[in-house]
Amino acid sequence: MSHAKLPAPSAPPEGALRIFALGGLGEIGRNMTVFEFDGRLLIVDCGVLFPEENQPGVDLILPDFGPILDRLDDIEAVVLTHGHEDHIGALPYLLRERGDIHVLGSQLTLAFVGNKLREHRLSPEVQEVEDREKVQLGPFEVEFLAVNHSIPDAMALAIRTPAGVVLHTGDFKMDQLPLDGRITDLNSFARLGDAGVDLLLVDSTNAEVPGFVPSEADIVPVLDAVFLRAEGRIIVASFASHVHRIQQIIDMAELHGRKVAFVGRSMVRNMGTARDLGYLRIPGGMLVAADDLPSLPDDEAVLICPGSQGEPMAVLSRIANRDHPISVGPADTVILASSLIPGNENAVNRVINGLARLGAHVVHKANALVHVSGHAAAGELRYVYNVVKPRNVLPVHGEWRHMVANAEIARSVGVPADRVVLAEDGTVMDLVDGKLSVVGYLPVGFVYVDGAGIGDVTETSLKDRRVLGEEGFISVFVAVDVVDERIVAGPEIHARGFGAEEDLVGPLRDEVERALKAALADGLDDTHELQQRIRRAVGKWVNTTHRRRPMIVPVVVEA
Repeated sequence: MSHAKLPAPSAPPEGALRIFALGGLGEIGRNMTVFEFDGRLLIVDCGVLFPEENQPGVDLILPDFGPILDRLDDIEAVVLTHGHEDHIGALPYLLRERGDIHVLGSQLTLAFVGNKLREHRLSPEVQEVEDREKVQLGPFEVEFLAVNHSIPDAMALAIRTPAGVVLHTGDFKMDQLPLDGRITDLNSFARLGDAGVDLLLVDSTNAEVPGFVPSEADIVPVLDAVFLRAEGRIIVASFASHVHRIQQIIDMAELHGRKVAFVGRSMVRNMGTARDLGYLRIPGGMLVAADDLPSLPDDEAVLICPGSQGEPMAVLSRIANRDHPISVGPADTVILASSLIPGNENAVNRVINGLARLGAHVVHKANALVHVSGHAAAGELRYVYNVVKPRNVLPVHGEWRHMVANAEIARSVGVPADRVVLAEDGTVMDLVDGKLSVVGYLPVGFVYVDGAGIGDVTETSLKDRRVLGEEGFISVFVAVDVVDERIVAGPEIHARGFGAEEDLVGPLRDEVERALKAALADGLDDTHELQQRIRRAVGKWVNTTHRRRPMIVPVVVEA
């Protein structure tokens, strides 16, 4: 349900824990949740959302910092659950507003964050934490708990305040055979549950998927079979932070006598960081530079690159579009080793089709088990609910259908329906006397990053971009003498996006002349009104004749 029509909340009552999200509810990305107690703020995660096709020209989408911009000095810390972009990518933009915010996270998470901070020339206070470590941050005591995810060093958070205990799962699953042996700390979940958890914020991404997510170990025989069949080069596309999957590819390359090259700036940087910290094992002499690939036999090469989501400028998309020094042919195998993020379906399918057209054998999740999700399925969520026994539940991290499915799971295991809250970004909730209640709404929206601009792009300008890209553009220039009621120059018409422009310009010129002459005869002498007459005449004719709604820019000047 939408809470956008609720009024702004009043000040929280004494002893209440206030919670609101600035991103991450009803979407998979830009996760950022604010906890408030006694006037102090604790922020969990600060991530980005990647744009969809209907957001042309946008590079990133940030959480809306608006509700906290006048309270930056009240922030005790930003606590990061793990190092994926949808949880850390917006942190530099928040730190631009206040550069000394205390940032806490695990070793690998802070290493990935550190790469970003150096790019942005930021140097906040950072603190590395370990599993089961407790840190006091103003009125918040935060305990860090190990969870298994598709990136090492992921954490759940137990947040204690006088208002109660909150358990935030972060992104997690319950793989019993993880590559690094680090399983979700269910012992601590149970310990917290026995002591009493007042609120559980729980990952919803796979709430619609029945049962349990397959283990990472289940991928090994499938990858082995793909490597055995491959005659030429093997190109693997993955997230540049998916250390576990990349370790599997490296292990398989070692088994089959192949060498590995990282291609793409983010991949080279992140995997270098993971290797330096001991999270990635690469045998000596196995790693080669991308520039050395031409001298390596095709059947001895494995390339690992970003682009599994069809990102237009990523390495894999450029290969598929023949816009990269690396090319593929009939002997080559391409593996897309990641889940498909909702909204990227068309982009990924275009990449797959482009690679197939070039003759490559493309292996992806739809035709082989080359990836397993990092998010708990319904059976795992049910297990966690029974272990934690929360008094209140707030589904997070998912689209609306995922959060609704998660809420139903909570109710099915006995959580009272009035204790399961479905919220959207900006919904303000208070935990008072062990009960979570919606108390108001803070207006929030999307903040777009377009090149060097942050927040300059609006929904209106995006609509204009979509119109330009989909419907075309028509400009009309004309000079008039309003005294003599005549056209003295033009109409000069230019059109783009309509194919044969000459077939359009002649009829449009007649329409514009008729509309202008009628307007001048009616005594209209205001250039703005004359421009509106032109816009209506051109729009009506183009819509009737071509079934298009282009952007129309009329310019009328007085002679």
